[in-house]
Amino acid sequence: MKDNSSATHSSGTAILSPQPSGLLLGLVGVAAFSFTVPFTKVAVAGLSPLFIGSGRAVVAGVLAASALALSRQLLPRGTQWVRLAVVAAGVVIGFPLLTSFALTSTPAGHGAVVIALLPAATATAAVIRGRERPPLAFWLVSGLGAFAVIAFASLQSAGLGVLHWTDLLLLGSVVAAAVGYAEGGLLARELGSWQTISWALVLALPLMLALAAVSAIQQPPSATPAQWAAFAYLAVVSMFLGFFAWYRGLAIGPIARVSQIQLIQPVLTICWAALLLGEALTWSTVLGGLAVILCAGAAVRVRLRPAAAHFDALPGPVLQPAKD
Repeated sequence: MKDNSSATHSSGTAILSPQPSGLLLGLVGVAAFSFTVPFTKVAVAGLSPLFIGSGRAVVAGVLAASALALSRQLLPRGTQWVRLAVVAAGVVIGFPLLTSFALTSTPAGHGAVVIALLPAATATAAVIRGRERPPLAFWLVSGLGAFAVIAFASLQSAGLGVLHWTDLLLLGSVVAAAVGYAEGGLLARELGSWQTISWALVLALPLMLALAAVSAIQQPPSATPAQWAAFAYLAVVSMFLGFFAWYRGLAIGPIARVSQIQLIQPVLTICWAALLLGEALTWSTVLGGLAVILCAGAAVRVRLRPAAAHFDALPGPVLQPAKD
């Protein structure tokens, strides 16, 4: 792969504070992903959840294969394929399918309640996988942010209340995405951001193509133009282009801290649900959203200890993030 050569050795000290470009790119990715739940809700009104979850990956996989071929990227090597399989299982297969099935019978706002746990889950996965060690203050602020966003989102939906099977699907999607984000953020330092999601999509393409074909045979797709437009967004942006910015931001890192930008995703999601789906939007939404954004801002400003250098996630010499 061309961009493999950009992961060069450096004798300097690792960066201990988040780079502005990493936070900005993370914010762009979160903004793109914030439409995923509302547009999935729109799409499932006319298309089967299996077709949405698999079909969007097929479209994105074709785009990814074309981009890789046109730019003549070299094949990943060795264990990189195993790590790409982890990314594919989390963000290409797990999250899209689980959320699509869950949103057939739960409001978009309620989906945002459960998915609000994703920043904390991603930070935990980054600590386990990447050996990032945020201080106690980071976990306190992150926990406060998770509590704030769940409390805020609960006011706009049916709330968590009794745990339903849809909540279990959404919780499963959170775990899948968190693992895929953490592993993808590390792998993007070696392969590049768009290359990482592209290879993951290509790796999952045969399976997702088979699932889409089975779904189309069982229930031939039939949807309105608006529902097809929502599906197109899920395939092109949520499944492909959004990861260009998101994985690049995580690669610059630190992953645990950049992931906290996701705290504002449920706020945006519920605002889009109100505008696009007519779900309730009140002054509590505005005030709660401001509180969540303040928590996210505090989380990304907490300094890491020297032991938490985010480029020590890979064994051996310190690596610079790959350039796209």
